[in-house]
Amino acid sequence: MTEQSSKEPIPKLLCLHLNECDRKKCTALKLKKLGILEIVSDIKGKSHYSVTLNPLSKKIIDINDRTIIENYGLMIIDCSWKKIFNLKNLNLRNSRKLPSLIASNPVNYGKWEKLSSAEALAAALYITDYSERADLILSKFSWGPEFKRINNF
Repeated sequence: MTEQSSKEPIPKLLCLHLNECDRKKCTALKLKKLGILEIVSDIKGKSHYSVTLNPLSKKIIDINDRTIIENYGLMIIDCSWKKIFNLKNLNLRNSRKLPSLIASNPVNYGKWEKLSSAEALAAALYITDYSERADLILSKFSWGPEFKRINNF
């Protein structure tokens, strides 16, 4: 993982990557290359208990999820928006959705709730008071500061 200068704990960031994206534009793969997140092949072991971002969840992520993230991590599922409804079949113990947010990534700029993996991770980290880690993630993308600005983080 990338070093951080403050005393804010560094949460374990995971990604279940389903290989349904344009690899050149994939924010999760870029974050893996930078050492910011780990790609997992399935949800088992400790990752089964992580807070998993899922837009189909009934529960919205909030500050109370920080303890789970500290202990088990935060996971995103990187898949095509066209196949998002396949997530309903996953057994996710701590499934959470984000509040309505606006994308700033070039593919879905200005669209509600069509966030890239990097935007979703950053949003969840802001909400659970990991602001420095969220800022680090967004700093890796030219459009990152715009995401923070338009969503008032």
